[in-house]
Amino acid sequence: MKSYEKILLENKAWARESLLNDPEFFLKMLDTQKPEFLWIGCSDSRVPAETITGMHPGEIFVHRNIANLVVHNDFNLLSVLDYAVEVLHVKHIIVCGHYGCGGVKAALNHHNMGIINKWLRHIKDVYRIHQDELEQITDEETKVNQLVEFNVREQVMNLAKTSIVQKAWKYEQRPHLHGWVYSLSNGILKSIFDMPPGTEIDTIYQYDDL
Repeated sequence: MKSYEKILLENKAWARESLLNDPEFFLKMLDTQKPEFLWIGCSDSRVPAETITGMHPGEIFVHRNIANLVVHNDFNLLSVLDYAVEVLHVKHIIVCGHYGCGGVKAALNHHNMGIINKWLRHIKDVYRIHQDELEQITDEETKVNQLVEFNVREQVMNLAKTSIVQKAWKYEQRPHLHGWVYSLSNGILKSIFDMPPGTEIDTIYQYDDL
């Protein structure tokens, strides 16, 4: 059996099992979705949001990219963010990185990786911000993992800089922003940073006329 054929068979088995557990399982999801969470995670295949959180379909809205970046001119991410906040009214946004992230590792080297250079530069910018602390770390794995944590913090702060989040904070006191890191070695999520609604950010990033 070819690998893609196995996926189709597994899908049928999952659908049957879902209906056995709840005959109205799919009917309940036909008309609307009301997730409480937006998840911004890494594209790494070992970090599937629903699986590691025990969530079911309809419970978590997901956007993934290399190294879980929140980039101010990424219209894909901004469209997801706007829809999640303005239409779905999510209460929480989680930026989740993972230790040993390949994107973060790649950003630490000086190899020309073509078009990927443009994406990895955002991680290099995070390195520059925290350079003094990172360059005191001699163990490479420890340095990568520390940069993973710094990167998650910076991406959460990038969310707070958007007019989308600031408007929701101002009028609806939501969403709560979270920075988490997942460990591939033990499957545990670690909370490392939080920004509740209304958290003060540098005035240069604030919008007064929302």
